[in-house]
Amino acid sequence: MSNEKVKLLAKDLSKEFPRSPRETIAGYVVATRTLDKCRAVIAGTADEYHYDCPLDQVFFDFTELDADKFKAFVAEGATDAEVADYIQENAKKREKVEIVKWNNSLRYKSISDMPENLQEFLEDYIEEYVPKHRPVYVWFDVYDLEEGRI
Repeated sequence: MSNEKVKLLAKDLSKEFPRSPRETIAGYVVATRTLDKCRAVIAGTADEYHYDCPLDQVFFDFTELDADKFKAFVAEGATDAEVADYIQENAKKREKVEIVKWNNSLRYKSISDMPENLQEFLEDYIEEYVPKHRPVYVWFDVYDLEEGRI
């Protein structure tokens, strides 16, 4: 039953994009995108997207959630609201201002502030996947430009 529920909730990432990393669930950026990819992997509709990729790991590292336990919970057919409750109950307890500062640090992270290996990767990635006439100002722009949200 739960696998069927996950299939109903999952996006087919060969036909539509996961949500923007800017969108929040339980107050965290990146989390909704991570959830979309997680559901798609479980449902077999992930296409070229990967769950527990470096972006997802940024979320898991900050919240101190375990990616495998998160996936197991999502596999039970959890709705967005249930996932939000799971995150709030299981994430490392932090003051709201700490979460807001973390969110903003990611929302406005310039590529020049990223580790060298990611800067090098993004240099070629942007050239290949981001429309030529659109400048990338911050890291999340890469996803939103490539996926046509901005």
